[in-house]
Amino acid sequence: MTLELTNSLTGKREPFEPVEPGRVRMYVCGLTVSDPPHLGHARLWVQADLLHRWLEYRGYSVEHVENITDVNEKIVARIGEPALGEHESAVAERFTASVFSAMRTLQLRRAKAYPRVSEHRPQIIALIEELLTSGAAYEVDGSVYFDVPRFERYGALSGTDPEAAAVDQSPDTLGEKRHPADFALWKADGVDPESIADRRDAALPPLDTDAVTIWDAPWGPGRPGWHIECSAMAMHHLGETLDIHMGGRDLRFPHHENEIAQSEAATSAPFARYWLHVGLLQRTSEKMSSSLGNFETVRAAIEAHGVGPLRMFFLGATYRTDQQYSAAAMSEATAKFSRLQQTYTRLTDACDGLDAYADVEHSELEGLTDEMCIAVGDAMDDDLNVRAALAAYMEFATGVNGYLDDRLRYDHAGLVRAREEMLRIGSGVFGLPLTDAGDISAVIERLVDLREDYRAAGQYDEADVLREALAMAGVELEDTDDGTIIHHTGH
Repeated sequence: MTLELTNSLTGKREPFEPVEPGRVRMYVCGLTVSDPPHLGHARLWVQADLLHRWLEYRGYSVEHVENITDVNEKIVARIGEPALGEHESAVAERFTASVFSAMRTLQLRRAKAYPRVSEHRPQIIALIEELLTSGAAYEVDGSVYFDVPRFERYGALSGTDPEAAAVDQSPDTLGEKRHPADFALWKADGVDPESIADRRDAALPPLDTDAVTIWDAPWGPGRPGWHIECSAMAMHHLGETLDIHMGGRDLRFPHHENEIAQSEAATSAPFARYWLHVGLLQRTSEKMSSSLGNFETVRAAIEAHGVGPLRMFFLGATYRTDQQYSAAAMSEATAKFSRLQQTYTRLTDACDGLDAYADVEHSELEGLTDEMCIAVGDAMDDDLNVRAALAAYMEFATGVNGYLDDRLRYDHAGLVRAREEMLRIGSGVFGLPLTDAGDISAVIERLVDLREDYRAAGQYDEADVLREALAMAGVELEDTDDGTIIHHTGH
């Protein structure tokens, strides 16, 4: 089966065909580093990582680039906060370090490059100059704007009518523009302290303008617009036409729409062949975000649940759908991950045990492995349907446990292959740390304790969800007057 992806640009599912056979150039819109990374960011990372891993599994060479926005008003607003630093660059560096720490902990495939805005001043200015020269942009008192009406295809990605596309409606800015939908490529003079007052802690001292990054440009000093940064960095590292551009669904307009307009106006070439938009992570039916204050940091979530359960949770929804984060969902993910680790450990022990024989052949074990590989492959090629892929993988684990329970003599070659494929799919594609078993009993005890907390609080539905999840992981609970007894069934 050929890999098919849903292309937001056409609204259709299409066979994936990169510009250059065997090579994939993929750009992922990264973070503005003004807060610690949270689980909403991690969802995009894991989905991009899953695509990266699957492309490699299918034999592609992947050139993955993910940017860091380290010049931004949100960062400026935090200058002077305790332990963050007295300059925009210091604040950005602090949060950039936390981003890379979280990425490493989540066991993401390393990108080819993580370009920072602060390091791409020449490329940004050169791209703006090209747009000015071609007439696609114009300068007003040191600011530069993209002339939206001159780009006939504007709105093709988001369906937005240019006449209704005005984003910045401040009177001063509207007075500079030729058309309300025109967007800034460059803003003169830097940051107006009044413009960040609503983002800045009122207890902080007045903002020192010397603490803000200001660049010189042929049309005057200032700072780049948000959209031009991504176009300049993406094309500098990957060329004029990307195979895949990936980002959160909330970036489709205006950010991605504007990226297309300015990039294609400069090069006359398609900017990206496939646009993939990841659904939002929600908490109590709201998007998880720093601005709403309803987020949980990646670091806190890993400390609470562990890397394996967290990745397992993110595998529970396909990239295009929204996902709900809750304690019950994490409990189920933890139990499923524990079950997979137990299965992998049993497989490893059986391979090395005395009951595995070289002269025994069991077609059923070979069949289980073949069926899993085919089902996972078909599901992942079907627009990265990771839910179906994971279901087939979990069914394989159930079959393996059944085989180990029912047989007295094992097919050694079949066990070795089953273990290899379980690891190749589970760790290589899904990114699950199966070989890092850790203290599984401690995880189970934590879930049992959480169930007891739910029961004590009268939340019996939540307690039943945990009991069922533990049963899926081969753990049966017996409630007695003296407490809960844990029985390991091996399934």
